[in-house]
Amino acid sequence: MYVLTKATGITEELYRRTYAFCMRLLTLPAPYCTVALDCAIRLKTEKAVPGTLYQRLVIAEQNLRSELYPYQERVFLFVDPELISPSVCSALLLEIEAAQVQQTPEACMRHVVSHALQAALGEACHTGALQRKLQASPRRALERYFQAVVTAVEQMASEPSPSREGHLKRLEEIYRSLLGPAVASRGRCSGDSLPERPPSIPLPSPHITFHLWTDEEQLWKELVFFLKPQSQLRLSADLEALNLQGLLPDQELARVSMLSTDSGIERDLPSGADERPASSSPEMEHARLQRKGGIKKRVWPADILMPSSWDGPPGLHRRTGRPSGDGELLPGVSRLHTARVLVLGDDRMLGRLARAYHSLRKRETQTFCLTPRLSLQLYYIPVLTPEKPTSFRRLDLGELAAFLGRADPWYESTINTLYPAIHKLAEMPPSLDTSRAVDPFILDVITYYVRMGTQPIYFQIYTVKIFSDLNQAPAEDIFLTELKVKIQDSKFPKDSSSPRKRGVAEGPGAELSICYQKALLSHRTREVTVSLRATGLVLKTLPASNTEDHMCLNVSVTEVVKSSNLAGRSFSMVTNTFQTAHIQVQSQEQRLLTLLLDKDHRRTFRDVVRFEVASCPEPCSGAQKSKALWLSSQQQELERTKAKPKPLLMPINTFSGIVQ
Repeated sequence: MYVLTKATGITEELYRRTYAFCMRLLTLPAPYCTVALDCAIRLKTEKAVPGTLYQRLVIAEQNLRSELYPYQERVFLFVDPELISPSVCSALLLEIEAAQVQQTPEACMRHVVSHALQAALGEACHTGALQRKLQASPRRALERYFQAVVTAVEQMASEPSPSREGHLKRLEEIYRSLLGPAVASRGRCSGDSLPERPPSIPLPSPHITFHLWTDEEQLWKELVFFLKPQSQLRLSADLEALNLQGLLPDQELARVSMLSTDSGIERDLPSGADERPASSSPEMEHARLQRKGGIKKRVWPADILMPSSWDGPPGLHRRTGRPSGDGELLPGVSRLHTARVLVLGDDRMLGRLARAYHSLRKRETQTFCLTPRLSLQLYYIPVLTPEKPTSFRRLDLGELAAFLGRADPWYESTINTLYPAIHKLAEMPPSLDTSRAVDPFILDVITYYVRMGTQPIYFQIYTVKIFSDLNQAPAEDIFLTELKVKIQDSKFPKDSSSPRKRGVAEGPGAELSICYQKALLSHRTREVTVSLRATGLVLKTLPASNTEDHMCLNVSVTEVVKSSNLAGRSFSMVTNTFQTAHIQVQSQEQRLLTLLLDKDHRRTFRDVVRFEVASCPEPCSGAQKSKALWLSSQQQELERTKAKPKPLLMPINTFSGIVQ
């Protein structure tokens, strides 16, 4: 599909064979049938109206204004400056800036016009003269030709049965108006000159913005600025004071505080205020039906489903292949913007992305300004630090990348093999020849990934409640890949509420009380409570292999086993593993715990007495909250039993999803 989108002059035989191949793949299970259906729809559109896919892709990615195709896309590239070296950031920024210089709006409009005319007219198109004419045309004339071509292509593509002859006739008229009847009638072969080779029309890379992730709210801010330009936003000291007028379909329903100057005394009314309109007038009829003085509530659509959430049957098996964030959530409000968020880094960067994603989804349940108009797609390219280029380093900080590679072989061969090349390109000395063009190797792979990576794999986000004092409210955080627990050497203070348990022998580790709920395929609740001495725990959300890929916690407990012999007491370490969906751990001795979330030392919690881990639920929408107020107690009980909290799943796009 990538080649068919860019190329012109595709033969009918190639279209037919490719379409027949896609139709045969529809009989196979997912993800083959899902990818095949998407390709078959695109092929059918491109065959009926040549040049449609190229035109739509360039218009959306370059944000070219068109009333008939108003969709816009943008790629947000986020890197953590504390995890990615400055040389890698400079290499990425150099390639992006070099591409943006060549991809001006005028150049992109010339590419669209040339590609559409060449794809439709074929051999009859004098490509060299067309390129020269467009290059010499002023901006106003170029925009006129661009809008004419877009109108012709989109109107024909929107018809139920598009006529290729009619489409060819309309583009021939535009072609003649561009070159004139005399030049257009000669075609490419004129006089005794040899037939020229049609110049290749480049496919511009998408509009990419480079961001150093330094602010926790930076992702949400950039998405808001994408929906509405920064020049039209007034950002106050408080983040909640963003002026989002025009983004909310029900902005007029917002609650407004007003100072009343009405004393309530009839004689204080201004003159003419007591004159009431006639009973038959439209103003009187409107006044009768209008509610006055009440608090206006925000109207939420019933049974709204947040994008990227999973509304299928519950289970332990990992979700995949479902398109994330498509369709209309509000009637009459189209989702014209697509934000493709690409993060570079290791598992620590993904943990930061999960926190930002959770914060964004939680904020949307309160403001609901991005969700109706924005489709959010997440992408990930692993970039590991080169200090320890061993398999241990790869598995330590690249577990999620390794899982994506096992699930999608094309992701493994295309994306997971990229990070060594990124470091090699970053270490190369800069060229002194300024006239030499920058080789956009990394940018080409990024462009291919964000365009063809359409099948997401979902990952469960987990929430952890951390108790430093059992008499106080816990702190809460989330993690995506791993939670590591270590036993501290420090003791509890003397006035601690958890005294040391008597009769416990001194030794390595600490006595822990573990209560967990077993993860069963039957979804039955089975709780297990054990007390043991351990030196630490590791909670992982990803399996070590594809033999049992279940969305649950894989817990490894390093247990201390005491044994007595003639030489005295000795201690040995035994690793116990089990799977759970919910776990509670509490220290029974005067030893505190240290928690490390997502392998990021910046997210370390010390002096922990107790912690609880469970799957993070989907933030409940305002529709569910307001809906419960109008139900009777019996209906509310029925709704609670029927509507269980859905887990919050974060999608990461791959090429094919999980290949069974």
